[in-house]
Amino acid sequence: MAAITEKEGNPVTRRRKSWHAQEARLAWMLISPTALIVFGLVLFPAFFSIWISFRDVSLGNLNDVFHAPFVGWDNYRAVFNDFAFKWQGLQSWGAAVTSIVYTFTATTLTLIVGLVASLLLNRPFRGRGLTRAVFLFPYVAPIVSVVFVWRWLLDPRPSGVLNDILMGLGIIDLPEAYLSTRGWALLIVIIFEAWRYFPFAMLMILARLQAVDRTLYEAARVDGASAWQQFWFVTLPELRYVMGAIFLLRLMWTFNKFDDIFLLTGGGFGTNVLPVLTYQFSFNQFNFGRGAATAMILLVILVTFMAFYVGIVMRRIDEE
Repeated sequence: MAAITEKEGNPVTRRRKSWHAQEARLAWMLISPTALIVFGLVLFPAFFSIWISFRDVSLGNLNDVFHAPFVGWDNYRAVFNDFAFKWQGLQSWGAAVTSIVYTFTATTLTLIVGLVASLLLNRPFRGRGLTRAVFLFPYVAPIVSVVFVWRWLLDPRPSGVLNDILMGLGIIDLPEAYLSTRGWALLIVIIFEAWRYFPFAMLMILARLQAVDRTLYEAARVDGASAWQQFWFVTLPELRYVMGAIFLLRLMWTFNKFDDIFLLTGGGFGTNVLPVLTYQFSFNQFNFGRGAATAMILLVILVTFMAFYVGIVMRRIDEE
């Protein structure tokens, strides 16, 4: 009887194996377009950039890049020794230090402005929906149009909006070229970054604020907590996870940001950061090996911070 059952069960087993094989083939067919896109647009360019960073690739041999001569670490040494990259004193920070200062300051300011805006919009008032829509404008507006509005406001001529207002108030006697002045240029770029991307932080924080249990505030008020104490001991602990995630995301995006600074200042006047320096090496000097080496240095700095932030800061937040 057992033999008969085993013989009768064999076709069922074979059909099940056939179904599993068909499902596996179907799964590969469904994911293959996405896999090809990821490989073609993400993985291959990433590994190809690493390969180029160890080669002497310029405009002269770009048509035969796969036979470019191997130069080892020469591209990396050239980047580290370049005056545009390394620290030259307080008058010239170099792209590496400028990138770190710009990224951390802009990200922190973005998070603070987003937090303040979310706290304001979390309160009921007339026109709150319209105010939320207005606050989203910097984030959804095209970057080119926004940058040219800022350049018009900061125009160095007397007809510039900011110069005209300050001269009318008697604060300055002559027009200032803010985007062409070292110090002012970096400060304006940081403020622009915070203004443009605070709506992202605002939306994420506002969504978490609306999910906070209101009984926590009622209990705090019963215990005699002030508004500041409620914010410090109730609101902030409830927001620590989402704020940690926002900080990490915005830091990665800001560290790799190219278009904002390039359109505002072109990387000049103390605003040269690593993404802009990568562009300059590759498309101004046509030294693609050095540009790829700069991109790899940028990647190493970013991965190092991410490992530190996720491994220490986020773990400490989670333990609390």
